[in-house]
Amino acid sequence: MPKMSFFERDGSVREVEAPLGLSVLEIAHRHGVDLEGACEGSLACATCHVVVDPAWAEKLQPPTEDEEDMLDLAFALEKTSRLGCQIVMTEALDGLVVRLPRTG
Repeated sequence: MPKMSFFERDGSVREVEAPLGLSVLEIAHRHGVDLEGACEGSLACATCHVVVDPAWAEKLQPPTEDEEDMLDLAFALEKTSRLGCQIVMTEALDGLVVRLPRTG
């Protein structure tokens, strides 16, 4: 099964199984990673904001205009910021690394 890693806000790294077809948000929830997702993946908020490791950013599908609009609302936006609900696990993303942004 594919895997991915979350760099948590406290600096720890959690490598988890990442089933194909699930979003990064769903994978985080499945493994108890502190990624909110207030709109439950309906692309109506920015609470599942993650920062994709630069080595992986180019491997993702580009963000849609709707995702970019929601990212404008995210705190601590970075060049490789994405919404976890919009990154869907594929074989090509086996090993994906994302970081949870600092809050406040």
